[in-house]
Amino acid sequence: MDVCADDFEQTLPLLQKLVLDADFVGLDIEFTGLRSNLCGPQQISLFDLPSEWYLKTRQSVQQFTICQIGLSVFSSVEGESNKYVAHSCNFFLFPTTFGILDSEFSFQASSVQFLNQYGFNYNKFLKNGIPYMNEEQEKKIKHSILTGNWRVRSSLDKDQIKVVIDEVTRWLDLAEEGDWMTLPGIAGFQAFEVQLVLRQALPNIWTELKEKGVVVKKVSRQHRWYLEHASCERASCWKEQILLSAKGFSVFFQMLVKAQKPLVGHNMMMDLLHLHEKFFRPLPESYDQFKQNIHNLFPVLIDTKNVTKDIWKELHFPRVSNLSEVYDVLNSNLNPTKNSGPVIVHASKCERYAKTKCPHEAAYDAFLCGSVLLKVAHLLLQRVHSNAPVPEPSFPQYLGVLTPYVNQVNLIRAGVPKINFSGPDYPSVRPPILIVSIRRWPGVSEQQVYCEFQNLCKFDVRRLTRNQFLLLTNKFKDARSVLKEYRCHPTLQVSLYRYWRHSPTITCVLQVCSAVTTWALLAFFLGRASP
Repeated sequence: MDVCADDFEQTLPLLQKLVLDADFVGLDIEFTGLRSNLCGPQQISLFDLPSEWYLKTRQSVQQFTICQIGLSVFSSVEGESNKYVAHSCNFFLFPTTFGILDSEFSFQASSVQFLNQYGFNYNKFLKNGIPYMNEEQEKKIKHSILTGNWRVRSSLDKDQIKVVIDEVTRWLDLAEEGDWMTLPGIAGFQAFEVQLVLRQALPNIWTELKEKGVVVKKVSRQHRWYLEHASCERASCWKEQILLSAKGFSVFFQMLVKAQKPLVGHNMMMDLLHLHEKFFRPLPESYDQFKQNIHNLFPVLIDTKNVTKDIWKELHFPRVSNLSEVYDVLNSNLNPTKNSGPVIVHASKCERYAKTKCPHEAAYDAFLCGSVLLKVAHLLLQRVHSNAPVPEPSFPQYLGVLTPYVNQVNLIRAGVPKINFSGPDYPSVRPPILIVSIRRWPGVSEQQVYCEFQNLCKFDVRRLTRNQFLLLTNKFKDARSVLKEYRCHPTLQVSLYRYWRHSPTITCVLQVCSAVTTWALLAFFLGRASP
């Protein structure tokens, strides 16, 4: 089910009930871009500590925006054993442009091509996206509205408002008191914006929002005063309605946070960064503060990438490269618990996914996340019970066997493989760092060193000294292979990096200490030799 600005407010009560009754919520997000073109020290690499990775990625999150959020709400079916129904929704979003709010964001060409390849509807995103804002933006716009300092800021809105005012003014010249006209095609919070401007500009009209658009009625000043002071039309009450409409999807985000349901994703680190930036607060500079904020918002996170990566080899499943392939393997006869696992059905308005695969459509991927979670949890539960049948497994039982993976979110290209949102991060389990010493190759660069090794395997390269470079890979076999191949190389000498032996800082300190010791001994002996 696709939800845009036109039908979001009508859908909101149903969504709230679904989330409150849910066992957990699957999540996937599509963006206008993933990585800004960082280079040099700002480029993401395997050398990065989690805090360094966070600060670099934070720049990209601030540059790009969300174009689609997919949620799949999973609820156990009452009275039926181990059966779940999934309500899946696509939300097309577009940043709020209202009063002082006018966001800037970038598109990344590769991301646009990727989404085009899978049939993404950019019209729904750009023309009918649901507005949203974070808490800081909400405070600014709330202050502007409630203090009366609100103004139309964007040139496009000013032009549209001018056309509307001209049209209503011409109509007023000929209209009698009690006559009315309709301004069609104006919906959502923009309808409140139009009404606010018209009421400020024209003292002898009244406005109402109807199904077909904004209705303008010619009234006397006395009747206008009466309408303004009616209980549901008081200025303070009406302005709160404007703010609520302008918040858009952020209202639902706050409902989701309040519900405190387990949130499930696949490689969900970027999703969490964008959720924080776009709906909560701008990302803090402190990595630890970011972790704490996310844990307070969503106390139970489960990343299916982290879970499947940990158990995949142990179960002897074939290698997979994406979420769809993981789902297909778990749905195949390779899965020993395929026939005894949970039954998952689509809700009535979401049955399209039962017949059609829609990879990289956010709601479909969110459904896959939830399905993979249930199927993997059932596998783990069966192993705990030594492959004996588990009588009527429940979601709390599934959550129990997933405890080692809760709040452990996979991290791509960093010094550690995952982030722990409920405590300190685990130490690195990457292969050891290698050091390559260059002979007879003056002026060699990091890129040239990378190209030298790329045919054998992929390394991240970082310069240590003028003729020494560090190499790091995420595969132990690659490290062993390079050590073997370059053991007797005439130009490139590769060995294991030892901090106390190879660090320029330690080398400098040792040299200084050696020089000081030499001069001290020399002074001592010269002092003794003098009469």
